[in-house]
Amino acid sequence: MPAIVIVGAQWGDEGKGKASDQLGTEVDYVVKFNGGNNAGHTVIVGEEKFALHLLPAGILTPGCTAVIGNGVVVDLEVLFQEKEALEARGVDTSLLRISSNAHIIPSYNKRIDGANERLLGKRKIGTTGRGIGPTYADKMNRIGIRVQDLFDPSILRQKVEGALHQKNNQLASLHSEETFDVDVVTNELLSYAERVRPMLINSSAELNKALDRGLTVVFEAGQAVMLDIDHGTYPYVTSSSTTAAGACTGSGVGPLRLDRVVGVAKAYITRVGEGPFPTELLDDAGDRLREVGGEYGTTTGRPRRCGWYDAVVARYAARINSLTDVVVTKLDVLTGLEEIPVCVAYEIDGERVEDMPENQSDMHHAAPIYEYLPGWSEDISMCRSFEELPANAQAYVLRLEELSGCRISSIGVGPERAQTIVRHTLLD
Repeated sequence: MPAIVIVGAQWGDEGKGKASDQLGTEVDYVVKFNGGNNAGHTVIVGEEKFALHLLPAGILTPGCTAVIGNGVVVDLEVLFQEKEALEARGVDTSLLRISSNAHIIPSYNKRIDGANERLLGKRKIGTTGRGIGPTYADKMNRIGIRVQDLFDPSILRQKVEGALHQKNNQLASLHSEETFDVDVVTNELLSYAERVRPMLINSSAELNKALDRGLTVVFEAGQAVMLDIDHGTYPYVTSSSTTAAGACTGSGVGPLRLDRVVGVAKAYITRVGEGPFPTELLDDAGDRLREVGGEYGTTTGRPRRCGWYDAVVARYAARINSLTDVVVTKLDVLTGLEEIPVCVAYEIDGERVEDMPENQSDMHHAAPIYEYLPGWSEDISMCRSFEELPANAQAYVLRLEELSGCRISSIGVGPERAQTIVRHTLLD
């Protein structure tokens, strides 16, 4: 059975949770390998709608072990709030596991995150203010706090004290903010220790043993390729590795263990926060996509910026991630449009460019070059095979496949789990 990586192939919010969830009960492990509670998955199961922020979508699959990998940063308060909320709705969370090497988001980093954004003013990144960036910065600066530190109070206090020596000076001098007490922060973190203990694992060892046994492991990315810290539209990116390569570093498995890499893309495209967005629509067409598609953040509620499908981004995602499959979601949102533009290239300084610009300034000045495809008016929400789609909808999907350079294996025609057309199974 395969090891499958599921990544966002645009700027996030593509429906990765539904893509991993739709693999069904044949999946033994689902691993979140990057990010924190700064993103969200909305998964609809039957009549119930679940909004997941920190937990992997696999938590909703009975018998599936859901793992928070070492590449994730964890807000312990959010972890237990989300866990208890699911339990109250009858979801079994007994198979939730967390890597002992995952880093913890301490309360002071949430304060610093918001203060940093205010200090940047017009140059703000558009973060969620949940302490994600400062916690990853602490990790690289080697002053971070890991889950395993909860079980050595002396070491934990030393680490908190060392971090606060810097953080309190920053809060007081740069932001005129209230500072934090070492003992208060230490005791707050220690209060979670015994609740975390039953979930603690060596994720690298457990996942490799699972693959050795022939079990199916799905690696689920937070955010998307265009928000990757190295390969995204820097500096308007997240603070972690969101590509397929991040699945290895964020979980402790080697690259040769991976069998499939699945990119998830909407039939159009959206973005949250600041940064370049060549196909962004600032007109009635953009408003229509937002309202029909329900394009508001799962975590923040912020309205998403909307635009037409960008094949330049799609080709880039396929190359960066070595995509084997693409899952297209929300095709139904385009129903009713007479004509659907698709961005096939950019114009930069009067020249046609078909590859992702390397230069940040070029990306900011890129203007989309569109190809116009005929739309359809028929309701496609009940279609369950490709042949049932209207001819123009089929042609649209096939053109996206051609432009993106990767096979489209399934198509979302509605928000529910069953509203999916499968062309090629991901478990082959």
